[in-house]
Amino acid sequence: MTIDILNQEFETHIGQLKSYLLRITASAADAEDITQDTYIKASEKLETFRGESSLKTWFFTIASNLAKDNLRAQKRWVENVTDITKAAALANQQFFKEAMHIRASSINGQYEAKEHIALCFTCISKSLPLEQQLCIFLKEVYEFKVSEVGTILNVTEAMVKYYLHAGRSKMIDVFEGKCALINKKGVCHQCSELNGIFNPKQNTQAELMKIEMVKEAEKGNKEQLFELRMQILREIDPFKSSAFELQLHHLEHNRQVMEKYL
Repeated sequence: MTIDILNQEFETHIGQLKSYLLRITASAADAEDITQDTYIKASEKLETFRGESSLKTWFFTIASNLAKDNLRAQKRWVENVTDITKAAALANQQFFKEAMHIRASSINGQYEAKEHIALCFTCISKSLPLEQQLCIFLKEVYEFKVSEVGTILNVTEAMVKYYLHAGRSKMIDVFEGKCALINKKGVCHQCSELNGIFNPKQNTQAELMKIEMVKEAEKGNKEQLFELRMQILREIDPFKSSAFELQLHHLEHNRQVMEKYL
């Protein structure tokens, strides 16, 4: 293995690696820092790579290990994070002033409901035990095999399957009871409300019905709705989408609110 091959492979996977780190840390700054630290460590340990896994798996293993030490020291977020952060946003005129400036001035400041669905999942997933959160992102969003997830997290395949089952079940239950997009009795209408704020001339319901998950919601298949939610996350790069600047602003606000709350 040469440093040139390492550089080429790292460049190939850096986008997914950075978005994974953003979703598990909820911090764009941490995601950038850990991505750089991952490259440095991989370069330093290049001679130890024996090809027992793919380089992508190796990069994600290094990154996960770097992130886990910091994440274990943090308190888990609460399931009703969206309620708490919404209340804080409504009381924070500066937050909306900054958000409106981004919306008006940035080509990456569009508001899209699909983007917010992905951000919402990121925030609520931080209420899971760490292993469950990581397993869900690695398997369901970044599409690693169960064996590869086990390698990345240094756990058995049986434990990976347990974490996936427990994490999926919990997230399905949370969204079934909360998300108004998949349950008419759901208490959270943030996607609709924010679309109305940032796209006042747009027909919110018509826009939401373009999302496959919303179309399928009335059929009530919870597992299928979860899969459709994962498909949304797989399709979005939170650092490169047409809405990334606005959504990162929103995520940073949520992170700061939860740090104070916990």
